[in-house]
Amino acid sequence: MKDKALLEIKNLKKYFHLRTGFFFNKDAGSIKAVDNINFFIKNGETFGLVGESGCGKSTIARLILRLIQPTSGEIFYKGKNILKLKRSQMFKYRKEIQIIFQDPYASLSPRMTIGDIVSEPLEIHRIGNKNSRIKKIKHALKIVGLNPEHINRYPHEFSGGQRQRVGIARALVLQPELIICDEPVSALDVSVQAQILNLMIDLQKQFNLTYLFIAHDLSVVKYVSNRIGVMYLGKIVEIAQAEDLYRNPLHPYAMGLLSAIPIPDPELEKQRQRIILPGDVPSPINPPSGCRFHPRCPNAQDICSKQEPELKNYPKNGSDHFTACFFAGKPIIN
Repeated sequence: MKDKALLEIKNLKKYFHLRTGFFFNKDAGSIKAVDNINFFIKNGETFGLVGESGCGKSTIARLILRLIQPTSGEIFYKGKNILKLKRSQMFKYRKEIQIIFQDPYASLSPRMTIGDIVSEPLEIHRIGNKNSRIKKIKHALKIVGLNPEHINRYPHEFSGGQRQRVGIARALVLQPELIICDEPVSALDVSVQAQILNLMIDLQKQFNLTYLFIAHDLSVVKYVSNRIGVMYLGKIVEIAQAEDLYRNPLHPYAMGLLSAIPIPDPELEKQRQRIILPGDVPSPINPPSGCRFHPRCPNAQDICSKQEPELKNYPKNGSDHFTACFFAGKPIIN
């Protein structure tokens, strides 16, 4: 275990086996959704996980919550391998780790009141009686910026931003230590996104929360994260402090992603150098040999197609900076 790490992922893999044929009796290979992932999250920090849709970010979230079982690997929480926990022990684990879902319209039942939605985790974990639960519900709604007197209203009576606040209140009511944020603002208007992000930052400071923040919007991830991991086709290709990653990306894929971030200044935006990555993301059923990014990499050489690069540390100014590239830091020339 890393020092002061709340959560540590070791050699985590998740392959989804495909079957074909009239009776689904033929093996059609596997989707390598998560392939040998390693990272850790320190207590009280926000670890951002970014990458294109389908790269495996949400699969990692579901593996950590044990909503699905991994093909292989280990997940340590407070030094204990959760994959070896018994059902009774998992009950306590799930109380300490909660999730905020992407779509506030789909994640809240339209048939339940706001009070019932926020109360459900308390009932499942048998916490308190009816009166004490109502107090906890009202307190949770208040700290996320909603009127506690609206506990009898239904989700359709609220805006998208307000619904996401309800989702945050539901995650907070059990007083967890780790919250997995699975693209929590991507379904919201830009004007509302900043409000929700600021709320989450304030709540983190107030309750010493730890976040795993999953997103595809690099500017959003930079705003909230202490460290960031960049994923590509089931692999983590770079991990660094947020400022180090944005100032000095070492992997060509990260360079391409960061070059796409628009600059809110017309004059500087005209001067921005875009890195256009050729081709499309390969199929996770049959990923490329060697480095998975090599078919699209302008810097690729023979070794890239034959050998898979390790995630190595290139420290700078006392900070770790990991990347999986044989030519780390080499500039891309379109």
